[in-house]
Amino acid sequence: MDDINGRVAILYPENRTAAQSAKVETPLFLSLFRALTDKGLQVEPTAYHDDFCEDVRRKLLKVDAVLVWVNPIEGGHDRSLLDAMLREIVATGVFVSTHPDIILKMGTKEVLYRTRDVGWGCDTHLYLSMAQMRQELALRLASGQARVLKQYRGNGGMGVWKVQLPIDRLGNDNQSNDSPLPNAETLIRVRHAMRGSVEEEMTLAAFLNRCQEYFAGDGRMIDQEYQERLAEGMIRCYLVHDKVAGFGHQAVNALFPAPPGAPPSEAPPPGPRLYHPPTMPEFQALKHKLEREWVPAMQELLQIDTRSLPILWDCDFLLGPKEQTGADTYVLCEINVSSVSPFPESAIPYIAQATAAQVHKHTYTSGGLDDAGTRDVR
Repeated sequence: MDDINGRVAILYPENRTAAQSAKVETPLFLSLFRALTDKGLQVEPTAYHDDFCEDVRRKLLKVDAVLVWVNPIEGGHDRSLLDAMLREIVATGVFVSTHPDIILKMGTKEVLYRTRDVGWGCDTHLYLSMAQMRQELALRLASGQARVLKQYRGNGGMGVWKVQLPIDRLGNDNQSNDSPLPNAETLIRVRHAMRGSVEEEMTLAAFLNRCQEYFAGDGRMIDQEYQERLAEGMIRCYLVHDKVAGFGHQAVNALFPAPPGAPPSEAPPPGPRLYHPPTMPEFQALKHKLEREWVPAMQELLQIDTRSLPILWDCDFLLGPKEQTGADTYVLCEINVSSVSPFPESAIPYIAQATAAQVHKHTYTSGGLDDAGTRDVR
């Protein structure tokens, strides 16, 4: 056991159900607890709910680090109260991963637009208002190519839509080069990425009205070109700070091509996510690009130092068009930073080492705990 002393809270959501409360009792989290304990750390599972936010705040003031596994959107709630509390905790010297400010930089869909030129992007646009989307989406649909629209914050496919013009019986786009632009009454094909959704035909106006809710508050939408190789699966790269700690590979069926009205059963079922260590030969080119080019470029663009990167986060990639040499390209479709679970066993030693390092740094930069068990910040 390493001679490092410190207390780490594992923060997880308490939604008044046994299923949610038992989340940290899974074998994977128990393995993480053992790895942290082997580093000399005392691990404290801590349930969170807005109803007892103040009680949690007092408990977190007594630890050195907090690892947060709480979704940004869950059960109709948001993280506004939690994030405000975590910012207070950070101000006292406690290390928090992932810091709410880093979530805003990396963990919303806007990161796809801001980092579109670092090497992992594709044709991507940002709609800041419904008025902008009404004006610009029709222009992009006129090409006949499918688009994927994503709300600013969401998970599980919520607010993610594949949109395109219908295809005629000959298999050709129903718009020629001299056809008028799509208008409010133009029929389009849409499909929600939520499991069990079917492809529908509706007017462009009806679809835009359906998206109005995504612009509430600071809402916005991202528009990416559809990746035709989606059926070949998604590669999830798990990182600890700036190093790849494992991979997940899964066949996906969200937004899988299907005729309008076709039942979800016509799409191939999603396969299990298969986990692999960071040494997996098939993914070494992607690992190289991610660690040596794309993550450093993202850090520079978003002004995030390596120490502030999440202790555990992931990047989801779809396969892009092949290069002339036959090599694969990769297109980023999402970054997850706030509630990454499950994760590969191979990531556990990386997480434990990174957490211990943060606790060690904070032990020497803060005054530790006073007699009342609260932090004495110097």
